Amino acid sequence: MFVPLAKHESWAARALLAFSLIVFLCASGRPAQAEQPVVDKFILHDTIQPVSAGQLDRAIARANMDRAAALLIEIDTPGGLVESMRGMAGAILSSRVPVIIYVAPPGARAASAGFFLLEAADVAAMAPGTNAGAAHVVFEFGKPDATMEQKVENDAEAFLRSYVGRRNRNVDAAIAAVQSSHSYSAEEALNQHLLDLTASSEAELLARLDGREITRLDGTKQVLHLAGARVELLKSSMREDLLDWLVNPNIALLLLVGGALLIYLEFNTPGTIVPGALGTLMVLLAIFALNLLPIRYTAVMLLLAAAVLLVLEAKFGGHGALAIAGIVCLTLGTLTLIAAPIPELAVNPWVAVAISLAFGGITVLLIRIAMRARRLKQRLGFDALIGRPASAMEPLDPEGHVLVDGEIWRAIADQALPAGAALRVTGHNACLLEVASAEQGNLDVHHAG
Repeated sequence: MFVPLAKHESWAARALLAFSLIVFLCASGRPAQAEQPVVDKFILHDTIQPVSAGQLDRAIARANMDRAAALLIEIDTPGGLVESMRGMAGAILSSRVPVIIYVAPPGARAASAGFFLLEAADVAAMAPGTNAGAAHVVFEFGKPDATMEQKVENDAEAFLRSYVGRRNRNVDAAIAAVQSSHSYSAEEALNQHLLDLTASSEAELLARLDGREITRLDGTKQVLHLAGARVELLKSSMREDLLDWLVNPNIALLLLVGGALLIYLEFNTPGTIVPGALGTLMVLLAIFALNLLPIRYTAVMLLLAAAVLLVLEAKFGGHGALAIAGIVCLTLGTLTLIAAPIPELAVNPWVAVAISLAFGGITVLLIRIAMRARRLKQRLGFDALIGRPASAMEPLDPEGHVLVDGEIWRAIADQALPAGAALRVTGHNACLLEVASAEQGNLDVHHAG
């Protein structure tokens, strides 16, 4: 009875063993797919400023969290702010994941502050037809004295030297980009040992870097394994896109001026709510954006002076002289508001002139309308009729009915006047109008309580 059962158990054990062996062989036969390297990619086609610095920090943090084989940064930048550049270069130097900076596509550049980032990378690469360099420090608030200028330049050069040599690159050629604003093509940078390689495409770049040994900033060696790597593009968040749009100085200026006009409309016509709420939101967004950019306080003073001059023109009238002076101050203030080291971070001159002319004209017009409205509020009811023309509907001897602006009123004249006589309202006593001949009324218009 038990012999067949034993044989059945033996066959079952053998089948189970064979199945386990097949599963093991299948699992061990797919190591390449399971261990496919991942390269995170971040595209930096922007100026170097606080928003782009935050985007780079997020990209490096994501690459470290993903345990990526490398972080590939495709860069095309005209440069930007020194403080933002220092923070970005520091993040690249301290990244646990190797950072590859690739200046691409053809026609791209890593100028000014971008050159510092390129040299900070573990691997510096450029596509043919690109350039890098021109990294001389541009002062945001005008040219300082010779001593301060030398201190700032020496500081920038020392910062560049602190890591270029550790990357086994040409320190003298890198310093020349700072001292004399020298710029290099991709081929020149490679010949000057400022680059590790040139590549025509991203695929060629990763293929040539596979198996290459790099030296990290701390002196340790690391081999890059990038064969068949899957490139994961790190997209910007909605918040970063909004901040990048707001940090445009032209947008910030338009929001500031438009918001100021809407707030004024709300004060001039209380209760409309929508202009005030929208204007407040626009001004707050503008202040937030300008807080991310370097501001000249002399330009702020010019803007305040422009506002005062425009108000004085509307209130007292200066035959246009005060308005012209206000618009000039407004134009100069908007043009110099952003202390930009590169043109891309400055206010467009055409935008500044257009905003100044429009804002100046609209402000003077609105203030004059408001002043006229305030003066008219003092003449309501019977007071508004004083000085108006009238005609006698019947002989006035001295009382009778007159026609004023299509309305019939009881009136009294200072002398007998015939029917149809041209009259003018000179005053009122309760509900009784006081009138006089049109010729006399022009000379004697008064108010009777």
